[in-house]
This record gives sequence, structure tokens and C-alpha cells, in this order.
Amino acid sequence: MTPAALDQELSRRVHHLPAAALVVLTAGAAVGLTVEAGDAGRLAAVVALQVVLVAAWVVATGIRGAVGSVALGVAAAAGADAAMLLPERPELDWLLPVLGLGFLAAVVHQMTRPAPRLYLVASLAGVVLLLCSVCALAVLLGLGRIDDGEQALVTAVLAVAAALLVGHLVDLVLPRPEIAPGVPRGLVGLVLAVAAAVAVALLRRDGTTLVSALSASTFGAALGGVAALMAVGASYVVAERGQASWALPVVQAVLPLAAAAPIAYALALNGLR
Repeated sequence: MTPAALDQELSRRVHHLPAAALVVLTAGAAVGLTVEAGDAGRLAAVVALQVVLVAAWVVATGIRGAVGSVALGVAAAAGADAAMLLPERPELDWLLPVLGLGFLAAVVHQMTRPAPRLYLVASLAGVVLLLCSVCALAVLLGLGRIDDGEQALVTAVLAVAAALLVGHLVDLVLPRPEIAPGVPRGLVGLVLAVAAAVAVALLRRDGTTLVSALSASTFGAALGGVAALMAVGASYVVAERGQASWALPVVQAVLPLAAAAPIAYALALNGLR
């Protein structure tokens, strides 16, 4: 991690447009692979998202011990994917050993860096968040294996993508009222992002009853809220870096989907989708 550099602001165009374009490409590829290739396509999409997030997060945040951090992220992704695919029924409990061992490995990795070990705590925090994120993306594999899981998965990806896209486009034009100085994010974009996710969920719902509408609205609002808030958090990372990088749009596009994946799984298990 590097010290805050909010005084080195990127233009709103650079902050939002590449991320918005990548959201469209990422969501389109993930949905296309899932629909056209089934389980194999879903696995390919999740693995691609995990690998690109690992590389982008290490670059975007400037984690010290980058090579080891990438190795830990890839290993955690492989373990999490196996935990979601190998059991007869996917259970999130199987991710706990992956996270526990990953945390211990991250501590050892940072402590064994050559002296003077600058930014040790910040780098450790960055690695732990990375491990949580790749494990969260693996939950999409479990989501696809439950009853009507493909429908729920596609709806979740599209709802998150809609929230992110609307949030970026609105904040490109009107980042007001400003959430934080130096971060081009506003409350209007946050609210409209959630509304976009709700609209997608309603359009893709099964049935026309009031119950199905309420279920879809809850699903969309929860995913849209989580994705929109995480997108604001990703914008803090972009503002901190203060300079354009290929990694920043990747973090902005993939990290919110990772945060929303466990929420989508929990809601879908309880019949909300």
C-alpha cells in the first residue's frame, strides 16, 4: 500500500469511462460463457475473474511482496473453487479452511520479507482482502449449482453490472452531493445504481405476482446496494493512486461483483431472486 495521494486527482473521464466499458465486457463474457457452456463456462468465467483480480489488486494497491501475494491469491482461488465444486452440495463452510490457511500464509509471507519490511500491516491487510475477494468470487460457482442456479447467477451478474454502469455514468456527469473530497462519487449515482439493479431483477423475475415482484426487488436492491457501495470503495483506491493504470478499471469492475456474490447466494437459497 502507498500513502494517500488524493491531491493527485484523475479526471472524471479517466476515472469512470474505462471502468464502465470493462463492466460491460466482463458481465457480457460471464453471462455468455455461463449460458452457452454451462458448468464449464461458469468455471472458466470465475477463474478468469479471479486471476485478473489478483493481478490487478496487487498492482493497483502497491502491495509489498508482490510475487508472493500473487501466489497466495492464485492458491486461494484454486482452493475456493475446489471447495465449491468437489462436494456433492456446495457449502460455504468449506471456504473457512481456505481463508484460515490463507491468512496464516499471508502473515508468514509478510513477516519473512527482507528488512526493513515497509508497510507490513497495510500490505497484510491488502492480501487478506484479496483472499476474501477471490473466495467470494468462487461463491458464484456454488450459486450456479443450486436449484435454478443459472437463472439466479445470470440475474445477479446483470443486476450488479447495471448498478455499476449506471453509477459510473451518472457520476461522470453529476458526482453530487459529493461523498468525499477528491473522489468523484455522489449520492445521486449511488441511489440510481441501486434502482438500476432493482429494475434488472424485476425484468428477469419468474411470474407476475406481487410476491415475485417483492422477491425480485429485494434481490436487486441488496445486490445493487452492496455493489454500489463497493464501487465507491474501489474509487477510493483509484483516487489514492492518482495516476492511470490498467489495473484500476479491473478492480472497479470485478471487486463489487465479488462483494455481491455471497449476498446473491444467501438470498437465492432463501427463495429471493
